[in-house]
Amino acid sequence: MATSLMIRNSIFFIIFACLWSLHDAKDTLKPGDTLNSSSTLVSASGKFVLKFVVQTIDGSNTSYIAILRDKQGANKAWIGNRNSPIPYPSSPLLTFDLSNTLRITNQVGNPIVIYSPPKNISSTNAFEAILLDSGNFVIREASSVNGSTNGVLWQSFDYPTDTFLPGMKLGVDRRSGKNWSLLSWATSYNPAPGLLSLDWDPNGKQLRIKQGGVVNWTSGVFDDGKFPFIFPEVSKQRYNFSIISNKDEDYLTYSAVGDPSDPEPEWVLYSRGTLFEYGAQVAITNAQDCDGYNTIGGCVRTDRPSNCTGKFGDEFVQKNGYFKIKDSSNTSRATSWYVVSSVDCKVLCWQNCVCLGFDTPADNQSSGPGCRFWSVDCEFIENSTGSGKTSSVFVLSSLTTPANSPPAKKNGRKWLWVVIALPTALLLTMFCIFGYLLRRRMLSGLGVMERK
Repeated sequence: MATSLMIRNSIFFIIFACLWSLHDAKDTLKPGDTLNSSSTLVSASGKFVLKFVVQTIDGSNTSYIAILRDKQGANKAWIGNRNSPIPYPSSPLLTFDLSNTLRITNQVGNPIVIYSPPKNISSTNAFEAILLDSGNFVIREASSVNGSTNGVLWQSFDYPTDTFLPGMKLGVDRRSGKNWSLLSWATSYNPAPGLLSLDWDPNGKQLRIKQGGVVNWTSGVFDDGKFPFIFPEVSKQRYNFSIISNKDEDYLTYSAVGDPSDPEPEWVLYSRGTLFEYGAQVAITNAQDCDGYNTIGGCVRTDRPSNCTGKFGDEFVQKNGYFKIKDSSNTSRATSWYVVSSVDCKVLCWQNCVCLGFDTPADNQSSGPGCRFWSVDCEFIENSTGSGKTSSVFVLSSLTTPANSPPAKKNGRKWLWVVIALPTALLLTMFCIFGYLLRRRMLSGLGVMERK
């Protein structure tokens, strides 16, 4: 009997705890509400949470307000104060105050304002800050329902960090001039804005990854429901893309398709250049291999500045020959070895304005495969016969004039003499033939006169 009573009490306690948990897990902040470091907002179906997270940067703990999926090891899809980390511990508070301002306060610094309403918005209007199941955190009129954009004052989807969620936009708002784009973290552990961005090119109708403002990867033009360089075999199975273009805006968005039990997609632009699908745990582009030299998988070739050695459109070609130092008296020039792959050798040489080429000689004494660079104080001697002092080298194509070929100027003179000599010889031949025929005719006439 006692055991039965204990079981009933346990069941009652579990049900009560679950009901209390559901009641306590709210998705909305009303004017005057706060969210501290130990509490969370949970979207209606429990997909996403909004809470303070602690990040360790260079040995120091800092706090950020973040949106992430409600599961272990989730990606931080949005960071509200990536430019203003809060020292830990300092008891941060997210406050939605009576004037409809969303801010973070803490014990050691100035308030961090995430949103402040324009002056024409009355503080007497009923607004709320709500976390939607899409992962969008929205400040809207309290009467707005079902995530409608009617009456929306502000939304986190308009201020993405490094993550592209279904329903978000990448593109431009022509009315406000705003650009919706991703910015990578500074490093794998520091949420501050990094050097890489992912945006939508409204003219080319393709996605672009830029490094320091320079395009180094494109998705290719959208066609047949997919982009050529966003793994096409995966794209149509996981994503339904939509491109919207009108006088007000031009953007790309997408929704998830496929098996509902599959992890929902999240595109994350990592600081090392990878565009990663966090849900499927797979890289969806090879943008991390884009180095300004190769053009594989959507990578964009970056030509050297005009003041660099070489010419526009130059590339490294493999030739037989050797480099030699122009000034033979320069005995202080040190040999530089680099323990990298041949692909990395191309990249390093390409990024160095004075580099002409490189080789991988057999006497390399380094601890692994490497290369030796040659710069503008050297010249390349091509030896197509393979005899003598020669090896396989990579050199800028504009510099590959074989040493055993006559100079171009002499070749030109040779052809000039040929052009002059041929007509002259032909003319002399014609004169000889004409003279011969004339002489023969004259002799023939003399013979006739003698017979008479």
